[in-house]
Amino acid sequence: MAGFRALAREVRNPRRHITARRTSLRKCLERFAPYGHRATWHHLCTRSGITPEDRRPDPLLLLTALEELEEARTLWLAYEADFAARRRQEKLLGIRQPSAVDDWHLRTWGGCDIIPCESPSTHPDDRLADVLRRLIAAMESGPGAACPVCARAGLVWREDLDRYPSAGPVCADCGIVVPLPLLTTEALAATRRAVRMNRYATV
Repeated sequence: MAGFRALAREVRNPRRHITARRTSLRKCLERFAPYGHRATWHHLCTRSGITPEDRRPDPLLLLTALEELEEARTLWLAYEADFAARRRQEKLLGIRQPSAVDDWHLRTWGGCDIIPCESPSTHPDDRLADVLRRLIAAMESGPGAACPVCARAGLVWREDLDRYPSAGPVCADCGIVVPLPLLTTEALAATRRAVRMNRYATV
């Protein structure tokens, strides 16, 4: 099975048919897709100007999408290398138990579903790398009271997510499922209160 870099070379190869190059880009998302496969694809298409269902997109638009994906992957792999080095050092010092953020991070190792989106068509508007920078900053600064990506406080707990995780706090503005360790206990309690208030309002 081809790796990300081999697939990226296929996307760039002008001798390959454009539909095959598009397929290679979609396969890149099997190796790295921060929002999940479908939401990351929709994001890249939206930002680059590709129609998601277009089987023969403009090659330049395809390369624009690939470059954004590669930029984000390079950033995330550098973070993971720093994370691994820090955990090795902590283990040498006798710190065997990872923190809640570290435990969550290990579940996202490699870069798939780092911050999944509730809906494939609802995701942050900014470049993937910029979003990941904000996420990394939030992980390094500790739990907060708002979305780590858009800084909005409109978080609502959802029990019916059709992906992993199946439940969690969703940002009503940018659509991400916020990792639990990035929210304070008070912020998590507020998301659950919002669910109860919505239920009462519909009764």
